[in-house]
Amino acid sequence: MKVLVIGATGTIGSAVAGALEASHQVVKGSRRGPVKVDMEDPSSLDALFDEVPDLDAVVCCAASGPLVDLESAADEEIVTGVQGKLLGQVALVQRAVRRLRDGGSITLTGGTFSTPLAGGSLGALVNTGLEGFVRNAAGELPRRLRINLISPGWIKETLESMGADGSEGTPVSEVARAYVTTVEGTAQGQTIRP
Repeated sequence: MKVLVIGATGTIGSAVAGALEASHQVVKGSRRGPVKVDMEDPSSLDALFDEVPDLDAVVCCAASGPLVDLESAADEEIVTGVQGKLLGQVALVQRAVRRLRDGGSITLTGGTFSTPLAGGSLGALVNTGLEGFVRNAAGELPRRLRINLISPGWIKETLESMGADGSEGTPVSEVARAYVTTVEGTAQGQTIRP
């Protein structure tokens, strides 16, 4: 399969691209790579699909939501948080539906907080929105297209890079396997929490 991985330079995206490369042709998209895309700019998504035709699957590992204090967050911070991770992935799906080959796969990225997290209200809004979107969009997709959401918690390597205890996180290799399983499998409208 020809698979586009957006966010391929990040911790999760680079692991997903590496895991998929074992069996598939992988095109790596990112803000600063040779195949450019910005999830906050829908016109860059149009240009991306023009540049990379004949795709079987799209995986989005880009766009993270910030932790913001609900009481002091400016409206602009809330809008920016929703724009990139939620609305950006919705815009990606709209374009992928028109451009993927029949039977293609779309895999988005959300997130999971196992317990309430200070500053996590915006993230909870975005992640819950993505879950509902994927669940409902699955019933609307034409041509046997599939859509799923990978919703990991903390990544072991990310925690370690922040100086925290990595044992509380999931190894990125395990998270990457969940993406591969979703791309290659038959799941539809599911939220997978590796």
